[in-house]
Amino acid sequence: MSLFDVGQVLAALTDDEKVDLVSGRGMWKTTPIPRLGVPSIVMTDGTYGVRYSESQIAGDEQGGFDLDDFLSVVNRRANGTATAWGRTRPATCFPTGAALACSWDTGLAHRLGAALAAECGEFGVDVLLGPGINLRRTPLGGRAYEYYSEDPLVTAEIAAAVVDGLQDNGVGASLKHFAANNCEVERTTMDSVIEERALREIYLRGFERVVRRSDPWTVMSSYNRLNGVQTSQDPWLLDTVLRGDWGYRGTVVSDWHGIKDRAASIAAGNDLDMPESPSRKAALRRAVADGSVAAADLDTACRRVLELVHRAVAARPSRATAFDRDAHHDLARQMAARSMVLLKNDGGLLPLNPAALRRVVVAGDGAVDPVIQGSGSATTSPTRVDVPLDELRRAFGPAVEVLYDPAPADIPGADVVVFFANTDLQYDGEGADRRTLALAAGQDERIAALAATGVPVVVVVASPDAVVMPWRDDVPAILATFLAGQGAGRATADVLTGAAEPTGRLTTTFPARIEDIPGWLTYPGENGRHVYAEGIHVGYRSYDALGREPLFCFGHGLGYTTFATGPVTAVTSGPVTSGAVTSSAVAGGPAAGGPADVATLSEGGVVHLEVPVTNTGARRGRETVQIYAEHRDPRVRRPLLALAGFAGIELEPGETGTVRISVTADDLSFWDTARQRWVLDDETVRLHAGRSSRDLTSSVDVTTAGSTSRHRPVLRDTQPSFILDNPVARAATAAFLAAALDRSEAEVDSMLEYSRDSFIGIVATLERRFRISFTDDQADRLLAAIRDAG
Repeated sequence: MSLFDVGQVLAALTDDEKVDLVSGRGMWKTTPIPRLGVPSIVMTDGTYGVRYSESQIAGDEQGGFDLDDFLSVVNRRANGTATAWGRTRPATCFPTGAALACSWDTGLAHRLGAALAAECGEFGVDVLLGPGINLRRTPLGGRAYEYYSEDPLVTAEIAAAVVDGLQDNGVGASLKHFAANNCEVERTTMDSVIEERALREIYLRGFERVVRRSDPWTVMSSYNRLNGVQTSQDPWLLDTVLRGDWGYRGTVVSDWHGIKDRAASIAAGNDLDMPESPSRKAALRRAVADGSVAAADLDTACRRVLELVHRAVAARPSRATAFDRDAHHDLARQMAARSMVLLKNDGGLLPLNPAALRRVVVAGDGAVDPVIQGSGSATTSPTRVDVPLDELRRAFGPAVEVLYDPAPADIPGADVVVFFANTDLQYDGEGADRRTLALAAGQDERIAALAATGVPVVVVVASPDAVVMPWRDDVPAILATFLAGQGAGRATADVLTGAAEPTGRLTTTFPARIEDIPGWLTYPGENGRHVYAEGIHVGYRSYDALGREPLFCFGHGLGYTTFATGPVTAVTSGPVTSGAVTSSAVAGGPAAGGPADVATLSEGGVVHLEVPVTNTGARRGRETVQIYAEHRDPRVRRPLLALAGFAGIELEPGETGTVRISVTADDLSFWDTARQRWVLDDETVRLHAGRSSRDLTSSVDVTTAGSTSRHRPVLRDTQPSFILDNPVARAATAAFLAAALDRSEAEVDSMLEYSRDSFIGIVATLERRFRISFTDDQADRLLAAIRDAG
C-alpha cells in the first residue's frame, strides 16, 4: 500500500471527516478515509498477551456500539486457564507484569515485547494497548497483576524495554493508564487527590522516563479524575506536562469510553476517542459547528491521528507474519522461571532432590487448575497450559511416587508436601480491588494444619500481588510465582527440583498485615475523592520511614547458590553525553587501575558505579545488585532510601564479575514545588549497594552540586527569618535598605536581625521596623534585587 501524505490529507479533510478520524471505528479500529487513501489500523488489548477477538475485530465493524460486548470483556472473571472464552483467538499467555518485573531483567522484557510484536504481526494488529505502568500503590489494587512495581524506576526500566521490543519490531505501544489509576474502586469517577511532589516523583515519574527514552506511539489517558479534573480532559496533564515538559509528539488515545466531554478532551489534547460512540461523535460535530471547539485544536488532533496511522502502515512490512507457538511457549516458561521469587528456604530444603525422595504429596486446587493470570481486558486465551501436577511427575520421574490430594488432612509416609496456594480471583481484577490480603477461603488453615503434621511443607503462592502469611514461620520453604502465565507449571517444577535457578526479586513489599499498607487509613476514599495521604512515601519508602517490619521487603529474593559482593566504588563522573544511561555486567573482575576520584556530580551529570560480585556457591546463578540513594542533608523531606539503579549478572561457580551501574543527577533530584522544576541539592548522597532494600552490603559517598539555591524563593509574604538565614537574600536586602535609608550596610544588617521574630511578610515587617513606606514598585525592586543576587 502506498503511503499518504499527512499534510495533504489534513488540508483536504472535511469537518465531518475530521470528526470521524478522531473517533474510533467499532471497538478496535481507527476510521479510514478511503477517498484520501487513509486506511484504518487495528488496536487490541494485551499487556502480557495479545487478546484478539474474532467477533469484535475480524467480524462486526459496529462492535463499539454494543455496550454488552464491551462489558463482556472487562467484567469477565478468569478461571485458571481461560480456555472457554468464545471467539478470542489463542495467543501466548506470558507472565503478567507483576511476575515479569521480578526478574529485574530488561533484556527479558525486551524479548517479551518482541514476542508480542510477532503475535501481533500474525493477527494483523498495529498497536498493542500496553504496557500498563501505574504504580502498585496498594497490593489490593485489582489490576496490580498487570503493573510492574511500587517503585517508579523499576517500572520505567522494565516498561521501556517492553516498548522498545514492540516498536523495534514494527508494532506500536500504548503506555497506560495516564495517570494515577492506582485502584479500581469507582475507577471512572474517583478523584485521585495527590500532592504535587508525590505526583511528579512517584506517579508520573515512570511515564516520564518511558516517554523520554522510548517514544511510545501512543499514550492512553485513564478513567479517573486527577486533582479534580478528568484525565482525558486535563490540559495540564496532557499538554503542559506530557507534551510541554516531556516533549511527547505521539498520539493520546482515550481509555475505552473514558471521555465524558468530547469537546473538552479535544481542547486538552486527547486526540483519539475509543471506541466508536455515536453520541460523542454527534456532540463533537455540534461543537465544531458552533465554534466551541477551535478549528486549530481539531486539526492538531487529526494530524496526530494521521501520523499514528502513517507510522503504523509504514511499519507493517517490517513485522513478522507468523509466530512459532512452541518457541513462544518455551519463552513463557523461561520468563516464568526467571521471575519466580524464593521467599524462604530454611535448611536448604529446596531444591528437592528426586534421588532422596520416595513419596511427594501435592495439594491445592492450583496444582491441577493453575492460576496463571488475572481478570479483565488484558486476559489472554492461552495456546496451551502447563499443569503443575503433570510437570512435577515428569520432573521427579518414575522412581518418586507423586500423590495428589486437593485437601489432605495428614500425609502418611510423605517426605514432603507441595501446596499450591492462590488468592480468590473471582471478585477482583479489572473493575474491582481485592478485599483482603488473605489467600482463598480455607487455604491458610489448610497450610497451618499440614505444617502441624511435622512433614516439611513447600508453599507455592500464585497471587496478583502481596499476600499475608500467618503460617510463614511454620513452613520451611515459600515460592512466590505471582501470576506467571501459561508456562508456570513447568517453570515451577523446574525451580522446585533445581532444573532452574530461582533468580526473582520482589518489586513490591509484602506487609505483615493489611493495616500496614501505606495509605491504608485513606483507602479507598469517600464521596468520590481518594486522598493519597502518604505522599512520596509509597511502598518500601513508607515502611522505612515508619520503622515497620514487612513480611518480606522490597528487592528480597533467595537462590540456590551464594554470592559475595565487594565494595561499591564510583569510578567516573561527568555529563550524560548521549542516549539513555545503561547498566551492564561483565565477567573478569573490576576495571584495571582501580577507582578514580570522582568529581562533584552536577545537574545533567552521571556517576558510574562498579560492584565486584563472586559466585561462592556450587551452581550457576544470577545476582541482582540494587543501588539505593540516601540523602544525607536534604533541604526537603526525602525517603530514607530510594532505588537509584540496578543490574544483574550471571556467574558460574567461583567466577567473579563486575556489575556497572550508572546513576544520573536526574535520579537524585526532587521536584521543587516553589520553582516548578527538578532540582539537585547541594549535599552528600550515600549510594548503597545491596541485595534488597533491607540488605545493604557497601556504600560510597558522592557530592552533588545543584545550580539552585537551597533556600526558598522570596515573596512579599516570606517571613523575615527565612531571608535572614539566606546569606544572599540577606545581603541583597541590606544593600537595598542601605541605599534607601542612606545607612551603611553593616548598620542595616544589624537592624535587620531585630526583624527575625516577625511572623508577617518581609515587606510589611520592614515597613514597621524601619518606619518606611514601600510603594509597589519599590517592593518589586527589592524582591527583584534578592532574586538577581541569588
